[in-house]
Amino acid sequence: MYFVDNGNNYDASLNIALETYLVENRLVDEPILLFYINDPSIIVGRNQNTIEEVNQAYVEEKGIRVVRRMSGGGAVYHDRGNFSFCFIKDDDGSFRDFASFTQPVIEALHKMGAKGAELKGRNDLLIEDKKFSGNAMYAKNGRMTAHGTILFDADLDEVTKALKPRKEKFESKGIKSVRSRVTNIKPYVSPEYQKLTTEEFRDLLLLEIFGVESRDQVKELKLTEEDWAKVREIQAERFGNWDWNYGQSPAFAIQMSQKFPFGFVDFRFNVEQGVIKEVKVYGDFFGLGDISDVEDALVGVRFEREAVNQVFENLDFNKYFGRVTAEEILTLIFS
Repeated sequence: MYFVDNGNNYDASLNIALETYLVENRLVDEPILLFYINDPSIIVGRNQNTIEEVNQAYVEEKGIRVVRRMSGGGAVYHDRGNFSFCFIKDDDGSFRDFASFTQPVIEALHKMGAKGAELKGRNDLLIEDKKFSGNAMYAKNGRMTAHGTILFDADLDEVTKALKPRKEKFESKGIKSVRSRVTNIKPYVSPEYQKLTTEEFRDLLLLEIFGVESRDQVKELKLTEEDWAKVREIQAERFGNWDWNYGQSPAFAIQMSQKFPFGFVDFRFNVEQGVIKEVKVYGDFFGLGDISDVEDALVGVRFEREAVNQVFENLDFNKYFGRVTAEEILTLIFS
């Protein structure tokens, strides 16, 4: 495995562009580990409706950056008190297997004193039933990234103020708020680690994951100026512009949503004279395919169960949504 140093960049749009570049370009034949820390920002999932996930007035007042990532899952708040880890590799069929990717991080945290850290549920790392890490995945052209955050010393009050999580998330878990279900990992590690900055803790975690004693023993992939130029191109084209991060969201006349075990799904339709003219699918599910394939397939179809079912029969629902059947989605739309 190689490590890629992001040069202590704190710009969320650049860091996510760097990760995307490493996924979409096979630079080496081994897995890659990337760490990055962002200035205050909200990172929304690939299929989420940004306006409905963030407290826009607060975000604008505080100058918090909003960036849409390539992977599915939910919105997360970043600041200098947390950092992201990304395992990037060829897709060997391990998509949605969060356990295999989070285990090295869990084992390293155990060595650093956080003995109770564990993977629970679909994609969260918890300690004492409080979440300190959310994880997501993205795959393209046979390559993938499994990435997550580590809340080390983040401002948890900002998490509450900056995000507008759906009530379904809490109803399904029997909890009351974002603030009540998240924690920093800092209080749970050994005392010598509690004195560290986020950067210092990140660097020691790196050594634990690689099983070495010093930074110069970590096998590193050094990017060229040409690599960085391509990273900045991706940043400009996607993560640095409003159309990608927010996008136009027209008013839809029909909406139906449901929380499934694999994630939240939200269908919205504009129907004219019984025919689907526009459709948008939002959610925090982890799809291997581009959800626009599903949307495009439904445009021009009669808005009735049998017609939609005929479209669904030609779609691989596990690819786009996860563990769900066409019948379950039909029931959501036409119940």
